[in-house]
Amino acid sequence: MSDLFSSDSDESRDDDGGPASGADDDNRKRPRSPLAVRMRPRTLDEVVGQQHLLGPGSPLRTLAESADDRGPAGPSSVMLWGPPGTGKTTLAHVVARGSGRKFVELSAITAGVKDVRRVMEDALTNRDLHRITTVLFLDEIHRFNKAQQDALLPGVENRWVVLVAATTENPSFSVVSPLLSRSLLLTLKPLTEDDIAALLQRAVEDDRGLAGRVTLSQEALEHLVRLAAGDARRGLTALEAAAGVAYSERDDAEGIPEVTLSDAEKALDVAALRYDRAGDQHYDVTSAFIKSLRGSDVDAALHYLAKMVEAGEDPRFIARRIVISAAEDVGMADPTALQTAVAAAQAVQLIGMPEGRIILAEAVVHIATAPKSNAAYNGINAAIADVRAGRGQGIPAHLRDAHYPGAKQLGHGKGYVYSHDEPHGVARQQYPPDDLVGRNYYEPTSNGTERDISARLERLRGIIRGT
Repeated sequence: MSDLFSSDSDESRDDDGGPASGADDDNRKRPRSPLAVRMRPRTLDEVVGQQHLLGPGSPLRTLAESADDRGPAGPSSVMLWGPPGTGKTTLAHVVARGSGRKFVELSAITAGVKDVRRVMEDALTNRDLHRITTVLFLDEIHRFNKAQQDALLPGVENRWVVLVAATTENPSFSVVSPLLSRSLLLTLKPLTEDDIAALLQRAVEDDRGLAGRVTLSQEALEHLVRLAAGDARRGLTALEAAAGVAYSERDDAEGIPEVTLSDAEKALDVAALRYDRAGDQHYDVTSAFIKSLRGSDVDAALHYLAKMVEAGEDPRFIARRIVISAAEDVGMADPTALQTAVAAAQAVQLIGMPEGRIILAEAVVHIATAPKSNAAYNGINAAIADVRAGRGQGIPAHLRDAHYPGAKQLGHGKGYVYSHDEPHGVARQQYPPDDLVGRNYYEPTSNGTERDISARLERLRGIIRGT
């Protein structure tokens, strides 16, 4: 098994990842770097995906090419925003290979303000004395606080350094505005299944990877691609683990071992879950959840519910969204939906998780499969719009309070008809202000219970208005 997972150390390797000439046997048996590191592209042409950012003249390609002061524009600082495993660190290391620039790498997890200031001082010296531009790669920039990010501003603004910052969180939430305005925001897209498949196949065959010492079955490839979920690093890590399983179980007489579906399942069998409770994924998943409920797709709604539950979302937040959906989207088409939603919210708070997921699922199924009507929602919005526009001035005298002394002398309550004295408990009289007589806010649909409400409402309005 040492043939597959042992090799020379970094000190005894050439630029292509192979053994340097003269490497001794001891060096060859040292642990090899992770497959994801060994397969890191050396040029932009080797990068998988993100082609929308790598066209001729693009900021990244300009950074990756050799320094050339003859061009009309200098290199720009960039923010690389994207999910894990989409190539942020890879792109930074490709940039590092460009000649004529000094590359410095910091991690926001371990670096502080002193480290940033030291880089800035060195960069200013290199620029003024040696005419060398420093490229600073800062990983996980969202972990820097405001003071740490502010320390970057002078260097970025005056181009003492060209900042290449990477983050998995939306910079609008995690990066200070002055730094964001001085950088280009480049959004990396999740890798497609074809991208991941091509990368894994390359890793199996490439000398820097597994060098053809295993083969990969189609079923195993499909499984690894699915589990990678657009994350190249995860896919390569899973492939390396699966290859280890296949290699350990091989029979030397059988030749090159094949990584089978069984090997892949033993290595990794849980798909990656992307969800940040404080950033854009939180809002995106919530939006998809609500829209699936509204659209009556119970299966999609349950999927997004499961995603939120597995990500550790506050179940009370989920329950509140379900209550809102019951009122806004189901409304009077099924009045019991709101009852179910409220009961679910109370039950989840009483029971807690993980059993609360069952209660939430029951409410989701009810809301998603119920007939839909936003008539009540539209009705209150229309009424509020009229109030804000100044309509509905005054209250008819016969509806005003007549219990306080002197009210009757003002005509309050005069002519009021007590509804219960009339047939069917409905009296003909004016209720809205004069300028809103005949104005309809609630327009029931023909869905579910509202179909019956519509007919009853027509009769009620006819009696009340005398039409």
